[in-house]
Amino acid sequence: MIKMLASVLAGAIALMPVASYADTCSNDGLKRIESRGKLVVGVKADYKPFGYRDENGKIVGYEIDMAQKVADTLGVGLELVPVIASNRMQFLQQGQIDLMIATMTDTPDRRAIVGIVGPNYYASGTTALVPKALKVTKWDDLRDKPVCGNQGSFYLQTIEQKYGAKILAFGNAAEAKQALRDKKCVAFVYDDTSIRADFEAGGWDDFEIPLQSEDFTPWGMAVAKADEKCALGELVSGLQYNWHRDGWLIDLEKKWNMHPSPYLVQMREKLADPQAK
Repeated sequence: MIKMLASVLAGAIALMPVASYADTCSNDGLKRIESRGKLVVGVKADYKPFGYRDENGKIVGYEIDMAQKVADTLGVGLELVPVIASNRMQFLQQGQIDLMIATMTDTPDRRAIVGIVGPNYYASGTTALVPKALKVTKWDDLRDKPVCGNQGSFYLQTIEQKYGAKILAFGNAAEAKQALRDKKCVAFVYDDTSIRADFEAGGWDDFEIPLQSEDFTPWGMAVAKADEKCALGELVSGLQYNWHRDGWLIDLEKKWNMHPSPYLVQMREKLADPQAK
């Protein structure tokens, strides 16, 4: 495990700030993973194509491939734990998972709670799925109307405060989308990556995505706060640098038939040259 860690960090050293292991680092997170021979990762199971259940009930997707890559690097097995926006950080805090890769937007408030290790691996905006019959053309058209969303999503507060929508928060995206079909709300507000994937999968002929995406923000992988500046956090950070540098995240995007992300292109161009700013 020590040799593996040294190898990963050495490969990323030209791309990331030099790791500084404080004397207080016990590296309990990495030791726990090594002892049990398994990495436990919190992932989404309702967010296609990042993490969702296939026809056999198996959790698959873009972020699941990322989790497997981390486990393979560590030379251990992988256990996936489904999480949702409202409990994913708590699972880390309580030690139920070692690592979280669950479409989480990187914000200062969240960095105060969990160890978000960079560089960020993806970025998305906020958009809305609405019935065509409503002829919604701008965000202000949602004012004073019920809008469905996923509990724990940071942008719901923005939509409420900026546009005056009345938010109906649900435990997961599947419940929110069903509420939209049941006409309990006039729109489903969510990350544009997931909404477009659902829309293109079919079954939404009476709906459209008429609004321009807003609030583009990066996503972060996270470890427990105690592991952020220690071996596990530095290892996860180093892997992300390498994935951007060699284009692996872009390859994953193609594998899952996703729209090309300008963010991934920019990060690869930047990190392919260690001297780039």
